[in-house]
Amino acid sequence: MKKINLYKTYLNMEKEEVILSFKGDITKDLLSSIYQIIENRLEHDAEDQKRKKKFYHVLVECLQNMYHHMESLKEIPNEGGKQAASAIFTICRSNDGGYKILTGNFILTENVEGLKERIEYINNLDPVSLKAYYLEKLNSNELSDKGGAGLGIIDIARKSGNRIEYDFEEVNTPYSFFTLAAKIN
Repeated sequence: MKKINLYKTYLNMEKEEVILSFKGDITKDLLSSIYQIIENRLEHDAEDQKRKKKFYHVLVECLQNMYHHMESLKEIPNEGGKQAASAIFTICRSNDGGYKILTGNFILTENVEGLKERIEYINNLDPVSLKAYYLEKLNSNELSDKGGAGLGIIDIARKSGNRIEYDFEEVNTPYSFFTLAAKIN
């Protein structure tokens, strides 16, 4: 029998200053609970109110972005059989006293290139241009295939004040795993 050692996971999460981590199906009820948990934790934190407000706003955008843009699949085949088409997120403190939000979910590989181009475009805008781009999108009548104006990633970049880190890993022919990281100083 293989020995179970969750202590190593605990130590790693302690070292990385993980506030909350979750893997599984993302539901509206789960998101409501997460928002409440984080709101309560921030309430008892004697930190800068402006930073807490930014962090909370970016967290909501990141989790909503993941929830609304996850591919609606029950199972995705992989080498070892099937894995649930669930998602993962981790919220932790960063070395500078800020926060880092990491999300990961499955998307169709055919959507990778467009998303990559969009994030790179947003990452290359200065704050003034980013605000102008946000207002342009906000005022356009253009809706994404998910019914929104496509403001989530723009808003994450605006509110965090940092470039969005991301990665795509092809899982199999039609699916890739999308990782997004937002840092709030």
